[in-house]
Amino acid sequence: MTPQLHDLVPAALRRAWAADGSYPDLDLYALFRARRMADPHRTAVIDTKGKLCYTQLDRKARSLAAGLRAAGVCAGDVVGVQLPSSRDAVIADLALAALGAIALPFPVGRGSREALSLLGRSGARAVIAATEHRGIEHARELAVMRGELPGLRAVVAAGPGEVPDGCLSLAELLRTDATDFTPDRPAPDSAARILVSSGTEAEPKMVAYSHNALAGGRGNFLASLLPSDTELRCLFLVPLASAFGSSGTAVTLARHGGTLVLLDRFAPADALEAIRRHRPTHVLGVPTMVRMMLDQPAEPLPELTALVLGGSPLDPSTREEAERVFGCPVVNLYGSADGVNCHTGLEAEPTPADGPGIAVGRPDPAVTDIRIATPGGEFGTTPGEIGEIVARGPMTPLCYVGAPELNQRYRTADGWVRTGDLGVFDADGGLCVVGRLKDIVIRGGANISPAEVEGELSSHPDVRDVLCTGVPDPLMGERLAACVVPRAGRTPALEELCAHLDARGLERRKHPERLLLVEALPLTPAGKPDRAALRQLAAEAG
Repeated sequence: MTPQLHDLVPAALRRAWAADGSYPDLDLYALFRARRMADPHRTAVIDTKGKLCYTQLDRKARSLAAGLRAAGVCAGDVVGVQLPSSRDAVIADLALAALGAIALPFPVGRGSREALSLLGRSGARAVIAATEHRGIEHARELAVMRGELPGLRAVVAAGPGEVPDGCLSLAELLRTDATDFTPDRPAPDSAARILVSSGTEAEPKMVAYSHNALAGGRGNFLASLLPSDTELRCLFLVPLASAFGSSGTAVTLARHGGTLVLLDRFAPADALEAIRRHRPTHVLGVPTMVRMMLDQPAEPLPELTALVLGGSPLDPSTREEAERVFGCPVVNLYGSADGVNCHTGLEAEPTPADGPGIAVGRPDPAVTDIRIATPGGEFGTTPGEIGEIVARGPMTPLCYVGAPELNQRYRTADGWVRTGDLGVFDADGGLCVVGRLKDIVIRGGANISPAEVEGELSSHPDVRDVLCTGVPDPLMGERLAACVVPRAGRTPALEELCAHLDARGLERRKHPERLLLVEALPLTPAGKPDRAALRQLAAEAG
């Protein structure tokens, strides 16, 4: 049974955002159909199979919607989607929106037990999964576990290969006659999509977003990076199934009528080739991906409007190098599935020379208002005072799904979201993110912020990428380890890195005591640096 999805933002605020234009106040499929009617032959999706225009995409989405309806999927049902970034994932998004169902995307590569947890806790009625992706038979695994999900009506297998026993075929559903199909018209403030956050909980958090919060709040974020004379073409290096990727179908297509350029998996050479061949206006990824691209042989690139980087801190040296190589503004995005967003914008903003944290721009009230909460719980601090970042605005999600304890912990009675991030406002109203409350390493009773140390180490000339993590220690409880990707031909030593930190003025108690050199930082299926994997590697290295 689908858990009740209550909106924890006061209804009067939602209606005020609709009245002032922050919301389009239409459901996602209606928005997409309006874009199709306005420009039916515009390219909607470019993937490894080629191109789909808006008319072709709409025809496929309506056929899938009709097929899913015949299979028992109804308005308000949650449907899991575990597909690589491709036309099938976009078709599924739009088909579910046309049904008035709620999409629950999660990246390929996630283990079957985690998928089982997501589908079970959300009360999913169906799931669309890849027949095979990089050696993992997602659809077959889910079909085998179907007995543990009594509410699951159907498993749909997508992609080449034999359809596993107990599964429906996506290819067959796409051939359904949709002549008599009538789309549902869900309320714009009702749930449209559940974003999955890796977070810091024992199980991934699930966060419900409305049509308005996606197309309006998240749509306003992308609109602020779109010059008025620009036709939007977005290359997504992150999976569409990630929280960052929710700016794909709902925002790029439905809200802005743009074009999606998709890679089914990230590889730096392939990403650069996609930029040269398809000439996107915006490239969306994480800093680690860009660092990997910067290490590729230099070749001329077409002009971009913006390189938009989120998911992990963006250090000044990477930003400066990327601006030079890609020849465009590099936007430092701070955001999460939990409902917070802030970015530096297309105009260059100097990073503060003094003070803690990484500058992420000024909050946009059309997306989210951001404040700093004191330890006592009061909102609003003086500039320079560090506290927990809290947010509320048009992008704010409805609630956490199947987790009332998270709603009690992270949501306030008047709709604010407690992010668990530490931040500070500078004197000009710019937000700086200092780190995570739960990422603190406690060494002998003293707190160390890994983000602070990472920011200083990233400026060392031998360091291409870095992530710091705590490793268990019988004497001190934890010690700090630096996991470093060296620049080509360099082999930094722990002593010289600590000397660099001395020169930067970082207290010696915060210096890393262990160094692990790696060829690349591992990424999670959602495209973020995998801190858990590095923590284990650092602990095993001793």
